[in-house]
Amino acid sequence: MPYPEILKGKRFLVVDDEKDVLEVVQEQLPDSEVVTSTSFEDAQKLIHSERFDLVILDIMGVDGFELLKECRQENLPAAMLTAHSITIESINKSIKLGAVSFLPKEELSRLSDLLAEILSDLSEGRTHWKNLFERLGPFFKTRLGLTWKDLERAPSPPYSY
Repeated sequence: MPYPEILKGKRFLVVDDEKDVLEVVQEQLPDSEVVTSTSFEDAQKLIHSERFDLVILDIMGVDGFELLKECRQENLPAAMLTAHSITIESINKSIKLGAVSFLPKEELSRLSDLLAEILSDLSEGRTHWKNLFERLGPFFKTRLGLTWKDLERAPSPPYSY
């Protein structure tokens, strides 16, 4: 599959305590600039000092929800990345705290397509949640018994990306 044009030259911050995950993300985004961080403190400094087209935050190892709050303060769009924290609660919390999407680590092989969708949605002034559920619906249905209809009543934060 060709590399999505919308990702060329984009700048991503990827925060995860697992170096192998960071390497996979870098491999998936060959024509983008990928800045990586393995710690909360380092990521916090980058969020407050640099600009990114999208920040990708691991939920567990680096306190991603706290970093998500900081991204919102800096008006940086952020998507949550996780393997072990995919629960209805974590998805709802991600939505309520202002994440633009949720990226299951099991779907990293499709990362460039997912990020292209996210950036396309953001450029049109909307979040990626509905597209995510349309695209990965079977994954969420199998894993959580969850569909978009289950979440569409969740309050949506104001987006000004």
